[in-house]
Amino acid sequence: MIKVSELTKRYARTTAVDHISFEVEKGQIVGFLGPNGAGKTTTMRMLTCFLPPTSGAASVAGFDVLEQPMEVKRRIGYLPETPPLYHEMRATEYLQFVGKLKGLSGPDLKQRVDTACERCAITDVRDKLLGKLSKGYRQRVGLAQAILHNPDVLILDEPTAGLDPKQINETRDLIKSLAGDHTIILSTHILPEVEQTCKQVIIISKGKLVATDSVSNLRARGRGAESVLVEVGSRDGALDAIAVRERLEKVSGVSSVTFREKRQNGSAFEVENRKGALARGELARAVVQAGWDLNELRPASVSLEEIFLQLTQEQSAASGEEPKAKEAAQ
Repeated sequence: MIKVSELTKRYARTTAVDHISFEVEKGQIVGFLGPNGAGKTTTMRMLTCFLPPTSGAASVAGFDVLEQPMEVKRRIGYLPETPPLYHEMRATEYLQFVGKLKGLSGPDLKQRVDTACERCAITDVRDKLLGKLSKGYRQRVGLAQAILHNPDVLILDEPTAGLDPKQINETRDLIKSLAGDHTIILSTHILPEVEQTCKQVIIISKGKLVATDSVSNLRARGRGAESVLVEVGSRDGALDAIAVRERLEKVSGVSSVTFREKRQNGSAFEVENRKGALARGELARAVVQAGWDLNELRPASVSLEEIFLQLTQEQSAASGEEPKAKEAAQ
């Protein structure tokens, strides 16, 4: 549905997007991530034909963004970070205006406006002035205009910005419900939102593509070698964490053991195995044979935030600049 090949955008001496390539299949929800200034918005503007690329190629629904920009625009619904609203208009009036710009008319326009209002939960404010609405409702009206003409592709830039927790959950559910019928690119700084909504992730930093993969595969890459979490306890309540760590380090295949936290029933350790080594059985035997209780043994989870920081900091280090990805992810 979306194909990007060596896409590049330069401004004088600055390269905002540097030869990035990726593909998005029909019906997917893809998270588009990167620190501030990474080139996300520039890429979105090129895909929506707002900006021409300096070089490279991109197509949406089979239409080239340079050769057939009007055909691309007919198949895209775009929600920028700040919704493009006219505050002196009422919600319904605004959606009718946008619908006419998108080629809708008559009964079809009315039906599409009613459907968009219902799906975005703005029916109760449809006759109110946009300037009088809360930020959350304005965000929903912006989403309604993006889906109004039932586009093949939705490009959403921070769609839950300014929403309260209930509205965020409702918007996430709406975005999930749109998958399948629509291909969605979702840009956000809220990484848990990507984990809950997206199956594929594209990460860029300093204008370069640093990763494109499923969330599960990125987590596996983030671990590198297999890491497991081991909670060890003792019947008398007395447990020497140093002794436990030293015992676990002696297990064949283990490369490192890190104390994580003291818990009510024992102590938790993260054990990293050398690549290709499966040491879970040996770890369990080592704990039991030492006379301790094995309270828990499971794969150590790696959050998308940790992966994001790792990949973007690696890119910053490669470019010789001080990484600032942690600030952007917060």
